[in-house]
Amino acid sequence: MSNDKNGTDLRVPFRAEGKVPFRAEGITLTIVGVGLISGSFALALKDKGFAKHVIGVSRTEASQKKALELGLIDEALPLEEAVKKSDFIYVAIPVDVTIPIMLQIMDMITDKQIVADAGSTKYALCEALKNHPMRGRFVATHPMWGTEYSGPEAAVRNAFVGRSCVICEKEKSDADAVDIVENIYRELGMHIVYMNAESHDVHAAYVSHISHITSFALANTVLEKEKEEDAIFELAGGGFESTVRLAKSSPAMWAPIFMQNKENVLDVLNEHISQLRKFKACLEKENMDYLFELMANANKIRRVLDR
Repeated sequence: MSNDKNGTDLRVPFRAEGKVPFRAEGITLTIVGVGLISGSFALALKDKGFAKHVIGVSRTEASQKKALELGLIDEALPLEEAVKKSDFIYVAIPVDVTIPIMLQIMDMITDKQIVADAGSTKYALCEALKNHPMRGRFVATHPMWGTEYSGPEAAVRNAFVGRSCVICEKEKSDADAVDIVENIYRELGMHIVYMNAESHDVHAAYVSHISHITSFALANTVLEKEKEEDAIFELAGGGFESTVRLAKSSPAMWAPIFMQNKENVLDVLNEHISQLRKFKACLEKENMDYLFELMANANKIRRVLDR
């Protein structure tokens, strides 16, 4: 196995004063939720040799069965049994159920174990866990990758390569736990970004949440006004398809994200609506110069996206 960029051999147990050594190779991993993110994470850890055994926890028997069939997990167990057998517990479920499930997990673990999550919102979860006696064993993460698909079938290999992973409140997690999580994500090909939980939720609203809510809204607009489904299918080009692609995302996942981060999402929506009104006014007043100016200003996004 290769070293990470800091020269740390991942085969060597990480050691922290007062903590039991934790091996990042040959671990037993539990994924809570067996969908897109957790399934892809499990595949990656298996492929890298980190996980020798993967346990899946799911609220539905159908998802557990499919995850077993696809080789995402080696065993399906109830939460309590899974946690007892695990070195590393990775939670990737809708954010509205993450807090109660995470509190259960934190009540079960020892200082030999590490817990991480993959949620798209961080502030509410970090607040809920801030006074827990085992808070140090938890690392709050958000791998910035996803698709519009969900469920075990959506899991793919090499999902995280070239993407960013946000780690929040690093200073509140035990050093050995952070080291292990950082090195695992780096070995999966990710770039690590550090933020506090509140800042994460603000930025996520602007670069992720607004994209989804806009896509849902645009899809509803087209479905409302274009009653002929065959026409949508025949005439919709690549631009339309790429813009509304996210409208295929799971409401069960995204509705809780919007609600949990509602203040930030509302701020972004207000700005977005303001921008739409500018375009509307340009068309109503036939103001070609300002219309051109708005689009030219928008082109500046190339500086970021084309880096």
